[in-house]
Amino acid sequence: MITLQDKTVAFLVAPEGVEQIELTGPWQAVREAGGAPRLVSTRSGRVQAYNHLERGDSFPIDAEVGGSDTTCYDALVLPGGVANPDALRQNPAAVAFARSFFDDGKPVAAICHAPWTLIEADVVRGRTVTSWPSLHTDLANAGANWVDEEVKICTGGPNVLVTSRKPDDLPAFNQALVSEFAKA
Repeated sequence: MITLQDKTVAFLVAPEGVEQIELTGPWQAVREAGGAPRLVSTRSGRVQAYNHLERGDSFPIDAEVGGSDTTCYDALVLPGGVANPDALRQNPAAVAFARSFFDDGKPVAAICHAPWTLIEADVVRGRTVTSWPSLHTDLANAGANWVDEEVKICTGGPNVLVTSRKPDDLPAFNQALVSEFAKA
């Protein structure tokens, strides 16, 4: 059995909105593996989740990126949806927070539109990734090799990067991120 015992995993989200299943699915996978998921955002309060365009649940934020020390976390998950990564990539503190996991060689997992934040952090150059198909050109322009696969584990860089395309890929994404986070 794979375990994330004693591992704390940051989930970086924008309070304006995140795709609910892309937050709760990986969150549950981390928790079931014995890890400690923490919700990190650009401000305190709560994050609003969405089920596509319909308002979903809201979740309490554990820490703000501006005052959060990345040494407290063993890995990073970037949930998708469109609004979440679009807001995060415009926030310098959020971009720096995401980039620090690459600088420190810690594993990162990103699903759907979440690689937009990684493009802004300039950490996809030379990496093989997947995403929601509409990001193909953005990722290629940022120097990444885009593939259309359920889940892609890229080990060719300073850290492990796990990417997936969409909510339908969550079972494979969750399994891959738990496995890779456990190795770190």
